[in-house]
Amino acid sequence: MRIRTAGVVTALTLALAATGCSGGSDDPATPTSAAPAGAGGKLVIWGDDKRAAALKPFADRFGQENGVTVEVQAISKDQQTTFVTASQQGSGPDVMVGAHDWIGNLVQNGTIDPVQLTAAQQQGLAPNAVKAVTFNGQVYGVPYATENLALIRNTELAPEAPATMEDLVAQAKKLRAGKKASELLCLQVGQNGDAYHAYPLFSSAGGYLFGTAANGDYDKNDLGIAKPESIAAFQKIRALGEKGDGALKRSITVENSIATFTAGKCAYLVSGPWAVTDVKKAKIAYDISPVPGFAGAKPAQPFLGVQSFYVAAKGKNKALAQEFVTNYVTTPELAVALYQAEPRPPVLTAAYDQVKGADPDLAKFVEAGRNAVPLPAIPEMASVWDPFSKAESAVVGGADPKTALTAAAKTISGQIN
Repeated sequence: MRIRTAGVVTALTLALAATGCSGGSDDPATPTSAAPAGAGGKLVIWGDDKRAAALKPFADRFGQENGVTVEVQAISKDQQTTFVTASQQGSGPDVMVGAHDWIGNLVQNGTIDPVQLTAAQQQGLAPNAVKAVTFNGQVYGVPYATENLALIRNTELAPEAPATMEDLVAQAKKLRAGKKASELLCLQVGQNGDAYHAYPLFSSAGGYLFGTAANGDYDKNDLGIAKPESIAAFQKIRALGEKGDGALKRSITVENSIATFTAGKCAYLVSGPWAVTDVKKAKIAYDISPVPGFAGAKPAQPFLGVQSFYVAAKGKNKALAQEFVTNYVTTPELAVALYQAEPRPPVLTAAYDQVKGADPDLAKFVEAGRNAVPLPAIPEMASVWDPFSKAESAVVGGADPKTALTAAAKTISGQIN
């Protein structure tokens, strides 16, 4: 989840066939089943390239056990829009794999059904992940992995984790003065900003996007972007920017932030699990810790992203889809395979316990995400990303926070009201 971008869709179809099956129930307290024995049918699953490859052998087995044909189609980019459009046209899948913050939009468009997880199955999953896939009181996805930002540091340059953002900047300035690093911090901003990567600092300084209702759900009517506490937070972000300390720069982008770190040009990188592969390839000695907040302020709260399986409301075989996502996705074997395809902390406790011993980074990312807040899944969040990000970029460049955020809030309010 480096940054939200649109792209071109490609598809690769893997046809899988076999034999056998089981009976079913619509009672959420009991596992759903596919179809009467020998009924046959077809299940279509959409996921990104890596997930599709990992799913193939399990889809094959599911087909063999249930006497159905399974097709796994790899959708490279723009998955959410492609899914909504295809569903509305009657050409969508039965199962969709994607991010949890799609849920509000998918529900609003009538494209997904609640999933029928038993109480015991839910108890075997990380509670914060179950919370993230719960919308309007119903569980809409079967979560399988989480991701959040952390501070990755070059331990040869920075042996100790900084306690605060001020400590980080002070140490980074010493490294730059000694010509050991040319950048203070690799945190991607870019010319258009990056709300996702800015959020830990924004939250630490007291800013907020949406308030919450009494039941804990986000309240679309309480937009916090232009409120005094959010403006004050952006004052702190401006002080880190190009007219201040220079820790935040628009020249650090989604394309070069990790590469700048792996080249040894900065000691500190704010990124997620996706960065670790490149860091290891570069043979950088590294450690992982929570993103530090500002001195005397709240702890930094990154966003928690949760990858999930959804049952398509307009799928042609919803009983099979419920069977697959509730009784196959919740098995440790499949959860571990998805972890191996792209390492993220597994949501299934039994799978996490299997892999954590061989991957110490997992526990460190989990710890860094202990205070993480689920990405808002309400549909209105889609209107926030671009205006908020552009306001961040402007403020990092030296613009007045109140002016930038007031303009962003006006744009967002116009879109959601």
